[in-house]
Amino acid sequence: MDIRKIEYKFELDEIDWLDAAELIRLAPLGVRDPVKLRRSCEKSYLTCFAFDGTRLIGMGRAISDGEYQAAIYDLVLLPEYQGSGIGKEIMEQIHSRLPVDTIILYAVPGKEVFYKKLGYHKMLTAMAKKDKNTDRFRSDGYIE
Repeated sequence: MDIRKIEYKFELDEIDWLDAAELIRLAPLGVRDPVKLRRSCEKSYLTCFAFDGTRLIGMGRAISDGEYQAAIYDLVLLPEYQGSGIGKEIMEQIHSRLPVDTIILYAVPGKEVFYKKLGYHKMLTAMAKKDKNTDRFRSDGYIE
């Protein structure tokens, strides 16, 4: 694989949302309804998609007020592409388009080192409220 041939796109109109949901499942980041996933991307500040030819291989999205704060969600990459630098490039593509000083994100437990290399720091005061699936969120290592 030649990572120089990977294309990064931000338009939503060319995305097959079944493929995007499958990408998230395979990454693995969980199961997403394609219709809800599309709506979440439409409502996001920006979404970056990575393509190897016509194949969707990665994505990440950010929500933001466009002034002060942003949060990155759903950074995913197919397992066979992980460790190639594409995830880092998706993050850099997103960072370069966010006009804010503070960016937060959830890190999948065990992936914190990846984000530290991109300049992220563990927060000491972050809190999460989870009305549904609290036990799963706890067992997956996201909350105490």
